[in-house]
Amino acid sequence: MRSSLAALSAAVLAACAGPSAAQYPWSDLSPEMQIRLAVQAAPAEAREGATVQGWNASGEFVTLREGTNSLICMAPNPTREQFEVSCHHEGLEPYFARGRELSAQGITGNERVQRRWDEFTAGTLPIPYGATAHILTGSGFDPETGEVTDPFLRWVVYTPNATAESTGLTTQPGDIVPWLMFPGTPGAHIMISPPRGGSAP
Repeated sequence: MRSSLAALSAAVLAACAGPSAAQYPWSDLSPEMQIRLAVQAAPAEAREGATVQGWNASGEFVTLREGTNSLICMAPNPTREQFEVSCHHEGLEPYFARGRELSAQGITGNERVQRRWDEFTAGTLPIPYGATAHILTGSGFDPETGEVTDPFLRWVVYTPNATAESTGLTTQPGDIVPWLMFPGTPGAHIMISPPRGGSAP
């Protein structure tokens, strides 16, 4: 489990990296473009009503648009080299918000991951079973239309403490999907990654 936790921590560090001198095509976007990009991770029927989070002109993480349904979408992080937008069920927002709070306190890596898992076990931080995150990556976007280029959409279904035995899923990544990551931990989740080369729904 330690090796898996270390891998997750590396990904978390990359996602929460502070401001960087590097500039990317998504480093200085209008709120309108951030919204247009973020909702492409959502199912088509949920895009218009999704809440959207992103960054203001001061680099602060803010809500760009209040929504009317259960999805919360996130614009591309202006400090990350990899283009990514995502949407998650509103039930996951306390978990994600707590992660941002810990990062702001300088708590990162394995400690940040374990802190949230311990809080879930203690009953103070919810991770709803079956709540889903939609993650869309690409090589960039068309600056005129806002369409993501080379889109690749995958899904994460949160299933805290699930195991191979309780779900019947493999715990080995590869060509077989879906599969269960971090089995038996509060961070257990089902990974669903379609073959690359297709287009996002």
